[in-house]
Amino acid sequence: MDVDSCYLDGNADAVEFCPHHPFHHILAVATYTLVEGNRSGSISLFSADANVGLELLHRAPTIGIFDIKWNPSGDCMHPSLAQADADGCVSLLSLQSKSDAEEDHGTALREVHTEKISSAMCLCVDWNTSGGSISVGLSDGSASVVTVRESQLQLSQSWAAHEYELWATTFDAYRPHLLYTGSDDCRFSCWDLRESPSNFVFQNSKSHKMGVCCIAQNPMNSNMLLTGSYDESLRLWDIRSTSKPINEKSLCLGGGVWRIKHHPYISNLVLAACMHNGFAVVRIEEVDAIVVETYQKHESLAYGVDWQRGVCLEDGSNRGSLVATCSFYDQILRLWKPESFMVK
Repeated sequence: MDVDSCYLDGNADAVEFCPHHPFHHILAVATYTLVEGNRSGSISLFSADANVGLELLHRAPTIGIFDIKWNPSGDCMHPSLAQADADGCVSLLSLQSKSDAEEDHGTALREVHTEKISSAMCLCVDWNTSGGSISVGLSDGSASVVTVRESQLQLSQSWAAHEYELWATTFDAYRPHLLYTGSDDCRFSCWDLRESPSNFVFQNSKSHKMGVCCIAQNPMNSNMLLTGSYDESLRLWDIRSTSKPINEKSLCLGGGVWRIKHHPYISNLVLAACMHNGFAVVRIEEVDAIVVETYQKHESLAYGVDWQRGVCLEDGSNRGSLVATCSFYDQILRLWKPESFMVK
């Protein structure tokens, strides 16, 4: 069910709802536009509501942005947004007020600190569960870890993790010393951060037929991990057995699987951005995955996707949950409500 849509000021590639109360209505949107060698972008804040739709609160020009992520913990009165850009920098932005007026609370993003990571481009970021570290994937195949202390960023380690662009980096939520990475070299790897430089715990180079675009761990199942690839497949992994996926056939989604987002309350539901085939709501079974709904209103590369956090009802449903999606070349942001997933 469509709620609202709007055109952005550039090629849209990332959307992220704020996970912190009382800011669940806050939606951050990033753009990246390449014109004659110039990589420009923007960061925008919207208020998203099922009845009112989308309201632009704040927009600032930036260098081209590849990825954004809200902090999972820490100062929830002023949530922090990590930003990875084409200049090889990671920036920390704080959700603040435009003015001292109470009604302006949480309506602007203020840059707190920027750390130069590399001369290569920063392609992806992820926070560990404590909010004390940020992992970064870079265009030269290297991985980096940045320490966050008192709103300051400091590069703590960096190593050559892959041969080509590193598109996905994810901390293990239950074992924070482990970091998963995925790359254009078709490899899915796990690294032990307690060693310096980090050594790989495992490396799978056979399952993915093309580059690995995204990695997502089930927040309610420590042993389940999903990967998405340009080869159009969503793969299920049991990280107790990393030599092969649980489901060797995996699930073909008809387009490169660029982003995966677990539902915040229903552990077996995920959203997938499928590049050339729109967006999909997927139900994960013990040994299988099933598409329960698709969304095809976008006419360009399906890149950014996220669930809005809402009030979880006693029966396990989440009637207030909205989905935000964005597509690249047509520069469109859409707000919609899935119709078929309201199950326990």
